[in-house]
Amino acid sequence: MKTTLLALLLCFFSFALFAQGEESLPPTKSIYVELGGAGLPYSFNYDFRFDQTKVDSWGMRVGFGGYAMDGDSFFSLPVQVNKLMGKGPHYFEIGVGATFFAFSEDNDTYCIDGYFDEDSGQYICNSYESYGYNFILDVDGSPSLMGTLNFGYRRVPTDGGFTWKININPIFNNNGFWPLYGGVGFGYAF
Repeated sequence: MKTTLLALLLCFFSFALFAQGEESLPPTKSIYVELGGAGLPYSFNYDFRFDQTKVDSWGMRVGFGGYAMDGDSFFSLPVQVNKLMGKGPHYFEIGVGATFFAFSEDNDTYCIDGYFDEDSGQYICNSYESYGYNFILDVDGSPSLMGTLNFGYRRVPTDGGFTWKININPIFNNNGFWPLYGGVGFGYAF
């Protein structure tokens, strides 16, 4: 019994000494929720640096978002390449990417010309027009792709933990460019 206890204590202390000798890596990964931003209405995201030894380097973020209610549904998949510049915990973030999204709507047409038929008691529509979908910019249909840019501030604690960001996210597609779209995100860096 004494030898087992002594062996466990030696293992514990040697592991503790070994762990103190290792240099800890900076928090180069994060998970976060973003309202607005590249995910369009909102998204859950995973962000990582290509160089796992430097926070202020090139990286990538991948996420997903969506909703389904009252017959309408929306799904988004934002992907961006980004770079953090600065010294911990304060970084300027730039990025470029695209967001794939798909949607469906129950009521996507409406009557623009019609009359009430008294014999049948029904409204008869002569011609319909589509509502068309837009998310700030007009969209040609579903599925679709929206280009995204990213300029903002990200706070990443030097030893990990609660992280947050605030960004301007210009969006664009074949129907135009909108420079004043933004986002805010909250999460955990590790």
